[in-house]
Amino acid sequence: MSGLTLTRLSAEPLDPMAEWAAFEGRRTGNGAVVSFLGQVRADDGVVALTLEHYPGMTERRLEALPGAARARHGADLDLLVVHRVGRVDLGQPIVLVLAGAPHRDAAFAACRFLIDRLKAEVPFWKYVHRADGAGHWLAPPRGGAG
Repeated sequence: MSGLTLTRLSAEPLDPMAEWAAFEGRRTGNGAVVSFLGQVRADDGVVALTLEHYPGMTERRLEALPGAARARHGADLDLLVVHRVGRVDLGQPIVLVLAGAPHRDAAFAACRFLIDRLKAEVPFWKYVHRADGAGHWLAPPRGGAG
């Protein structure tokens, strides 16, 4: 049996609890659901990030992640990956990953795999907005896509 797949980019703020409820409402066979929520953190006066992407390429790479996770961690995984684009203010969610599986080991492994592969393979560019009005583009992580 193949699991549920939900992947998308969102220019609108993420509501992690609504995403979780919608995810859980579609499937009932999971014994475990593991989540990762990445958010804008307060480093050196950061007040927001603007996330830009390469339309078409970003979506293709994002949509390829669940297949890779299933090949490695089980065909019955239920997976959700939602990533923000546009301006994201301090403390707001940037990315949400949910991995559901019959057992916790597969759910933990798939969630970790998805966020690690997303950071390494899906192209995003981040512009940092600072409280003092300054800003700059962040270089992509070494070996990663951003």
